[in-house]
Amino acid sequence: MEILSANNLDVGYTGPILAGLGFAIRKERITVILGKSGCGKSTLMKTLIGLLPPLAGTVSYSNNTIDFTSEEALRKLYLKIGVLYQNGALLNSLNLYENVALPLRMHHHKLQKEIEREMILSRLSQVGLRESAAKFPSELSGGMRKRGALARALILDPEVIFCDEPSAGLDPITAAGLDRLMLSLRDSFGMTLVVVTHELRSIEAIADDVVVLGDGNLHFHGEFKDLFSNNDPFIDTFFLKKGHTDD
Repeated sequence: MEILSANNLDVGYTGPILAGLGFAIRKERITVILGKSGCGKSTLMKTLIGLLPPLAGTVSYSNNTIDFTSEEALRKLYLKIGVLYQNGALLNSLNLYENVALPLRMHHHKLQKEIEREMILSRLSQVGLRESAAKFPSELSGGMRKRGALARALILDPEVIFCDEPSAGLDPITAAGLDRLMLSLRDSFGMTLVVVTHELRSIEAIADDVVVLGDGNLHFHGEFKDLFSNNDPFIDTFFLKKGHTDD
């Protein structure tokens, strides 16, 4: 069952970087968006999370088309999604507990403090950081900062979690641990994740479905196990050349 869909979607700034995209994100699965450097992966994600209006076409959540001109529509969208940004985007002036609390205090400022505390500590426990709640970002390792940012993305119990290059800057062991955490979120909690990455090990470890972008177009959308059966030279080239980085 799909939870998000793009329909004849053009994304970009003064002109389209990607055009005519059509794909669906299925519930309780991990969908990886991949492509070579500069192909528009991050630009597409900005549109899917409501930060960049499409140049043409539509984005729909649960069959409801998002009105990018409506503040109320975007507010409702932000309650449905969580975002793990590439660098974690934790505020250095706040400890981990306060960072995770930010979305709650923005959207549910009348929440009782005890309920707030239970929710925050529950999410920190979920990512293995309950004992680090009082630490500041500068006191955390790169992997801990990513997991802390993931706890913040989870705090509003979103329908979809977006992860922008979650393994960027992490050593292979830490990156593999983050992959296992994302798999656990899918398997244990039925979460839907959309992951932008070029890390081939992560793609092979976590992807249920893939969206392959290149040359301004959609090259493939479907199950990862079917990725190499369509004999697309672009896909073959992408997976042979492992030096690509994100846009």
